[in-house]
Amino acid sequence: MLRTKCILAEPSANDGRRVCVMRRLTLNDGVTPDYRLPGRFDEHWLLLAPPDKLLGDYYKRGLSWVGYVEQYLAHLNKPEVRQKINELVTRAREEDITLLCIEDTPEHCHRRLIALYCLTIDADLKVDIS
Repeated sequence: MLRTKCILAEPSANDGRRVCVMRRLTLNDGVTPDYRLPGRFDEHWLLLAPPDKLLGDYYKRGLSWVGYVEQYLAHLNKPEVRQKINELVTRAREEDITLLCIEDTPEHCHRRLIALYCLTIDADLKVDIS
């Protein structure tokens, strides 16, 4: 099973392996370590995080959500990233995995995009996006 949730949401027994897919583990200043994050995840898969430039374009330079999605999906299609996605799908077939990011809701969050992308690889994969 593959789940998604905000990294600040309380861990639950059904989270299984908690995988952080965030680029930065800092506060909004981009420098200060986020004191809330230590111990909240088991693994950090930086390869699935949005590239720095894409984050800057979206948060600082006015890239639309549609543009963000297009560029992030292009990132997921890179061979080394696609290999990590395939690993994620394989593991999620065998164990519970929860993808974690800082966004409160999945509507404008890349963790949802990752989960939906996994469904294009395995339409039968059990996915819970929250």
